Amino acid sequence: MVQQVQPIFILPEGAQRTIGRDAQRTNIMAAKLVAETVRTTLGPKGMDKMIVDSLGDVTVTNDGVTILEEMNIEHPSAKMIVEVAKTQEDEIGDGTTTAVVLAGELLKNAEDLLDKEVHPAVISRGYRLAESKAQQILNQMGEKITPNDEDILKNIAQTAMTGKGAEYSKDTLAV
Repeated sequence: MVQQVQPIFILPEGAQRTIGRDAQRTNIMAAKLVAETVRTTLGPKGMDKMIVDSLGDVTVTNDGVTILEEMNIEHPSAKMIVEVAKTQEDEIGDGTTTAVVLAGELLKNAEDLLDKEVHPAVISRGYRLAESKAQQILNQMGEKITPNDEDILKNIAQTAMTGKGAEYSKDTLAV
């Protein structure tokens, strides 16, 4: 006869352990809160955030990745949303806020589906199918640009510089 051993969990003082639906909800809520924090910085009328760190230093920015790096986030799923922003910044150099807000919206929709008793594996599979379809549509919509398309490349460079601190010199820098 095989004896089953109960696992022992060692948690820090004051920590709570949640499982099942409660854990899903807590994880989704934490990630959505991170997304909501940067949502108001999005777009041409986006607002700046003033962040005061533990030493009292003040940072004013509307850059999503900067805001998220300055926050002391401890929750594991919220940290994953910060990683979304960092990866976007590392790979593309722009679109961090959009990526985080999009992730928050996907989680919000996933939460609605979980409330309707849709299994998490089905939700994940649906998101993978949606990503594949979105890639297909974007590839069809995309336009080929060559190094000879100087006006288009200049407009792209100017757009990428907007909100990055180089905005006032974008005409000079984009050439």
